[in-house]
Amino acid sequence: MDTKQSDPVVGPSKPRLLGVLGPGLITGASDDDPSGIATYSQTGAQFGFALTWTMLFSYPLMSVVQEISGRIGRTTGRGIAGNMRLYYPNWLLQSVVTLLLVANTINIGADLGAMADALRLIVGGPLLVYVVLFGAVSVVLQVFLKYSRYVSVLKWLTLSLFAYFGTAMVVHVPWNEVAKGLFIPTFTSDAQFWTAVVAIFGTTISPYLFFWQASQEVEDMKAKPERDPLKGAPEQAQGAIDRIRLDTYVGMAFSNIVALAIMITAGATLHANGVTDIETTSQAAEALKPVAGSFAFFIFALGVIGTGLLAIPVLAGSAGYALGESRKWPTGLEREPLEAKAFYGTIAVATLIGAALNFTPINPIKALYWSAVVNGVVAVPVMAIMMLMTARREVMGTSTVSLAMRLVGWLATAVMAAAAVVMIFQLFW
Repeated sequence: MDTKQSDPVVGPSKPRLLGVLGPGLITGASDDDPSGIATYSQTGAQFGFALTWTMLFSYPLMSVVQEISGRIGRTTGRGIAGNMRLYYPNWLLQSVVTLLLVANTINIGADLGAMADALRLIVGGPLLVYVVLFGAVSVVLQVFLKYSRYVSVLKWLTLSLFAYFGTAMVVHVPWNEVAKGLFIPTFTSDAQFWTAVVAIFGTTISPYLFFWQASQEVEDMKAKPERDPLKGAPEQAQGAIDRIRLDTYVGMAFSNIVALAIMITAGATLHANGVTDIETTSQAAEALKPVAGSFAFFIFALGVIGTGLLAIPVLAGSAGYALGESRKWPTGLEREPLEAKAFYGTIAVATLIGAALNFTPINPIKALYWSAVVNGVVAVPVMAIMMLMTARREVMGTSTVSLAMRLVGWLATAVMAAAAVVMIFQLFW
């Protein structure tokens, strides 16, 4: 008998890879949202290829943390907030969820503004109308599409990230200099250098990604009745863990390679031509036009729209999962709107407030700095709690993670703690 055909965890062999890639791929791709693109563009413009090594350093850290997130969801049948509610103090849970909501809402506002800006650069027209349009499309898709159909939409949207491979291919790149920056780390005492390093880690390792991937594993399990929480079905553990690991490592590799392509493009064009100050994705696209041509400009701007359409549902959805689980609400994109009114309401309100930021004197891009500070503060306790969860048998049953994974996870937590300290120090001093 063919075990691949009968394995309820993996599924038939023919669509194996396509079926395996899901929560991890979408999570990794959504990490390259418009605000992340702005960070990578600024880094490449300001420092050329000198910080490309951070992509190699961050890859194992973010991969392990995201794998742990997925395994918590698959093992327990609950998301991060649901497990925190059961095993940790309520004040800690509510504090984390509140800060996550604030950071995600600001991020949604910045991403909507960046998408609208990109569309205006391509076709012209009113910026604020585009903000409302993109926000409405994101909410409607999440509320009215079933989970299985919606995941297919998100998988197709990951293709938008190939736009940044396109821009890297149409500009002249000194690959020997790229290799030097990538494989030979350089360090300076320049405060701006370390600010950029902190910004990169704050972009690649973000709390909303933990909540999203864990909750998507739970959604996947509900959509496929043959799957059970590993805590009660340890016989499914090996196949499930292998699937989560492959999905996550491919997704995070995709995320970092795209980030690397953006940094290389900015370094080879903007930095090489003396353009070193880029704050927004639209500035990056506009600056590309005279030095790399209209095609590179168009592809770069189009990529901003595609990545935003992917990232905004993840930001809003992770907020909905976190708040819903903390309040014991029915949650899940597989549910009908009337079955989970508060969950879908959270998604809609977070998107609405994010869109509304673009109608106020508040600059959403400037507000991203505060969002990064909040994310940095939230990431540390959430990561520490996740590491503690993975070692507790009452949480994970027999599916606790290995010592090696926990060590890498704690290293990632220490890196994020150091980044948070640097951000807070810069904020006040």
